[in-house]
Amino acid sequence: MKARILWVENKKFVAESGSGHSVVLDGPPESGGQNIGVRPMEMLLMGMGGCTAFDIVHILTKGRHDIRHCEIQLEAERAETDPKVFTRIHLHYVVKGKQLTDSVVKRAIELSAEKYCSASIMLGKSAELTHDFEIVEVE
Repeated sequence: MKARILWVENKKFVAESGSGHSVVLDGPPESGGQNIGVRPMEMLLMGMGGCTAFDIVHILTKGRHDIRHCEIQLEAERAETDPKVFTRIHLHYVVKGKQLTDSVVKRAIELSAEKYCSASIMLGKSAELTHDFEIVEVE
């Protein structure tokens, strides 16, 4: 896996993935940024959310469960002093589908958190990770 970060101006950068995708990174105005892109730590949190979302959808569809929607809402706390690492991250999963059970969704979340989501496992080395979920039945 490769990535490249290019400095554009001020505190604005373009991050390019090895697969050919780009995203703008920027800092807050109080640090000289223009607030036109995500912060690097936000990107890290979003990457973790994307990693576990991929797992949940994959696990449930592979198990032939009728999943229609998956949303993960993440909330993180950071240390007050440098390095301001994540100290706590809470993930709230909203899974919509037909006849999904608590045990099936809970097991998918556990598999992601404990086995498959490398981002969660890595961030769990420095942060306390907690999660909960809700299931919404669709017609």
